Amino acid sequence: MMQNIKLIILVFFLGIVSNYAQDSKLLTKKQAVSLALEHNYGIKMANNNVKIAKNNASIYNSGYLPKLSANAGITYSNKDTENTLQDNTLIKIDGAESTIYNASIGVNYTLFDGFGRKYTYQKLKESYNLSELEAQTIIENSLLQLFTLYYEVSELSENNENLSQSLLISKNRLKRAQYGYEYGQNTKLEVLNAEVDVNRDSITYINTARLLANSKRNLNLVLGRDVNTDFEVNTNLKFELAFDLETLMSKAKKYNVEMQKVNKNIELSDFDININKSSLLPSLSLNSSYSYNDTENDAAFAFTQQISSGLSAGLSLNWNIFDGGSAKTRIQNAKISADNLKVQKEQITNELERTVSNALEIYNNSLFILTSEEKNVETSLRNFQRTEEQFKLGQITSIEFRQAQVNLLNSRSSFNSAKYDAKNAELLLLQLTGDLLNQEF
Repeated sequence: MMQNIKLIILVFFLGIVSNYAQDSKLLTKKQAVSLALEHNYGIKMANNNVKIAKNNASIYNSGYLPKLSANAGITYSNKDTENTLQDNTLIKIDGAESTIYNASIGVNYTLFDGFGRKYTYQKLKESYNLSELEAQTIIENSLLQLFTLYYEVSELSENNENLSQSLLISKNRLKRAQYGYEYGQNTKLEVLNAEVDVNRDSITYINTARLLANSKRNLNLVLGRDVNTDFEVNTNLKFELAFDLETLMSKAKKYNVEMQKVNKNIELSDFDININKSSLLPSLSLNSSYSYNDTENDAAFAFTQQISSGLSAGLSLNWNIFDGGSAKTRIQNAKISADNLKVQKEQITNELERTVSNALEIYNNSLFILTSEEKNVETSLRNFQRTEEQFKLGQITSIEFRQAQVNLLNSRSSFNSAKYDAKNAELLLLQLTGDLLNQEF
């Protein structure tokens, strides 16, 4: 009795361990997003580019801070000199030595540069914001790729399971045909047909398993981890979003990342115009320094030591009144570039309207196809169940049974394809309207 209880406990414990092992391999969409945001190579580089843009937009790169410099030095000289006076008296000094020590500290600050510094600093800040939008584009595209591969793995996993069940049905039919042949109830042809179907289903199953393994490696690569890491995916999908074309258009024009980027580039073009205009104005700079000099001489010189120190300061004004027209050319070109960006915005707006309309139509059609395929699966399943009963009773041929089996398998495969096509169409709509990163996965 005690041994039976121990055996029951052991079996129960092994069951828990097995279930835990299966759950631990499950990769949820939320976990996949977390891994991608942390380890995806493209996202890592995009985040680094944002850091660079943030450094560029710092006050230390603005030109608003003064420049402070320090200098120090020592000079030694040993000279032989000959000096002739007006009365032709020759004064000759050999090996006259002197040592000069000097140190200074200076500050330079631009008080006014025609507002060029101001507009440049503002442009750097907006460039930082643009870099964040560029990073958002990469993140959105990476997540879209991630979910496309995730759903591909899900679809192949379900297809693989359906093929496994179909293969089991074919193997049972082969056993039934072999028993029937042994007892003289059917011919050898029945057995051969069943063997061909088992082989065909086995090949299809193996090919699908290979595609599934490749898809898992592709997904692992996007996640930035070991490509041979094995995992399972969640195949449950929800379609809870109802989209209205007018609402989609409004959100897309406001939140779509491409629209935000072109608007940001238009802002930057305005700064370029003002920066070039600033070169037409004068600039004013402040310079100040404090210096110390100490000269030590030997007996050949009149003075044994000379020391000087003091503060100096000054203002400098620079105005490039005419530069040959280069500033005017730069301003004109900057204005033309700004006009091009406005034209580009019109193009992006029209393309976005078209893409959103097409995507919504594809999504609605996908939902309709999904509903139809779901009904087809139900019908094919009922037809297969009735055909299976009739086949066991010997009322239909194996060919008719096989056809019902294939119809069921094809219906399930078409349903899976329609299900994930609809989900991918939904994801595209979310990306176009800027909602992809706001979803709860």
